[in-house]
Amino acid sequence: MGMSSRAAPRICVLKGGLSAEREVSLSSGHECAKALRVAGYEVIELDARGDVVQRLVEIAPDIVFNALHGRFGEDGCVQGILEWLRLPYTHSGVLASALAMDKERTKDAFRAEGLPVAPSVIASKADVMAKHVMAPPYVVKPNNEGSSVGVYLVMDGANAPPQLGPEMPELVMVEAFAPGRELTTTVIGGRALTVTDILTDGWYDYDAKYKPGGSRHVVPADIPSEIHAACLDYALRAHRCLGCRGVSRTDFRWDEARGLDGLILLETNTQPGMTPTSLVPEQAAQCGISFSELCRWIVEDASCDR
Repeated sequence: MGMSSRAAPRICVLKGGLSAEREVSLSSGHECAKALRVAGYEVIELDARGDVVQRLVEIAPDIVFNALHGRFGEDGCVQGILEWLRLPYTHSGVLASALAMDKERTKDAFRAEGLPVAPSVIASKADVMAKHVMAPPYVVKPNNEGSSVGVYLVMDGANAPPQLGPEMPELVMVEAFAPGRELTTTVIGGRALTVTDILTDGWYDYDAKYKPGGSRHVVPADIPSEIHAACLDYALRAHRCLGCRGVSRTDFRWDEARGLDGLILLETNTQPGMTPTSLVPEQAAQCGISFSELCRWIVEDASCDR
């Protein structure tokens, strides 16, 4: 039964998956599926497990809406499967996904584009626990996991190096701590939307990001127009230099005391959270794009060879 005999394209929403961010992805996928059904699409939700290829072949969707976060879903792996099966899909392709997931290689691309980043080194877990690999304050994070899973902040004046938990990989990124406000900007296609100021009590970790009340979002951010314009410009350039497609979200730190020199890029997310209270839909709403319109745009943008 070809596409023509169907009233609407059949969408398979990929969610869940195998990463540390499984729960957030289940939530994103569920909300997107709901919005797409309201928009008139036939939607099948698929929890991406080991049998994902077999299941995709059985479902034979017209389009795959990728709502996975973290490893396998955001790092080029599932994108490669979808290219192989020739199933049009949403968000970034194989190369941009793999590149954006590797924080150090992302920074190499940003530096080449002239975008400001914090100094960092890649070190073994053993070395990081044995001695300070850079002068505190610094942050230790996995080089290729998403969403603040396992982030250690080593404060100024810390005597002992951090003792990293079992969730941390063998190789980690050690990055000079960038003080200041946490800002973020969404890019949809070729357009940077606005800037959100993320206010948290203390450290912006996984709980603050995803639990209600963990952080407050100010949209648009109450910042000088020069900083607002720089965030939009940098986010768009980040999106382009990594080769992103569809929707991406770039996170910044801004040290107000240093003006424009205090603005640095942290990373670009190629599969940002997609619940209605997530940062991307919130920015879209601020720009007059409803959640269902956003989901529809993402679906209409889907293709192979991304």
